[in-house]
Amino acid sequence: MKRVGAHVSASGGVENAPENAHKIGAKAFALFTKNQRQWAAKPLESKSIDLFKARCEAYGFEPRHILPHDSYLINLGHPDEDKLQTSRDSFIHEMERCEQLGLVLLNFHPGSHLNEISEEASLDRVAESINIALDRTTSVTAVIENTAGQGSNLGYKFEHLAHIIDKVEDKSRIGVCLDTCHTFVSGYDLRTKEAYEKTMAEFDKIVGSTYLRGMHLNDSKPGLGEKKDRHDSLGKGKIGLDAFGFIMNDPRMEEIPMVLETIDETIWSEEIALLYSLVK
Repeated sequence: MKRVGAHVSASGGVENAPENAHKIGAKAFALFTKNQRQWAAKPLESKSIDLFKARCEAYGFEPRHILPHDSYLINLGHPDEDKLQTSRDSFIHEMERCEQLGLVLLNFHPGSHLNEISEEASLDRVAESINIALDRTTSVTAVIENTAGQGSNLGYKFEHLAHIIDKVEDKSRIGVCLDTCHTFVSGYDLRTKEAYEKTMAEFDKIVGSTYLRGMHLNDSKPGLGEKKDRHDSLGKGKIGLDAFGFIMNDPRMEEIPMVLETIDETIWSEEIALLYSLVK
């Protein structure tokens, strides 16, 4: 079964996220377990944890269908040792919050070399950061999101993802989330059946489809290979609707969270229904 949802608000407490997802007809969802633009966070209260778990169960959201996202401040490939340590500590804290909520995935952007060290050296730092975090936690899988390739960000090539995975010691707790907008603007075409199959075959050869743990479903304002991260509503951007039909009929996407981050949240319920209508 395909599990489509959206990155919903957890405003007022994480326990509100499952309810917000249910209201739009989602069968999966993403959330931030803390303010994504601040380092510090209040500890999760036991009441919120219990209510979050109860609502997930009531609305049929299994942990494997929920894809929390870490803070945007975290850079696991940071060239500065002190700032790298701050990011690592924060990432571990995010993993611990996921464990408290009974979640098994944590989605994150790999990081940036900031033009101060080489891509390879920064990728090695990302892998080392993941190894440290997995050693300090027990049950959460680190899910690397591919990126658009803006600035000095890592993760815009499948080879970057493969490099990180290769150096992660516990292969059972590492995965990938493919963002359709990021994939497209970083140079991988999705617009025709032939282009889609070529891109997915390349992903399978370089990274491996067994590592696919989630999808972000977004159309793109920029064109192919423009390396700009600007999402659009489904069928309104340069990717077009056909690509999402290919995804919705791809057996590789069974039972993984597929999350909308499109720009108009008022039509998320319509976009979810649209995606399910594309299933043949």
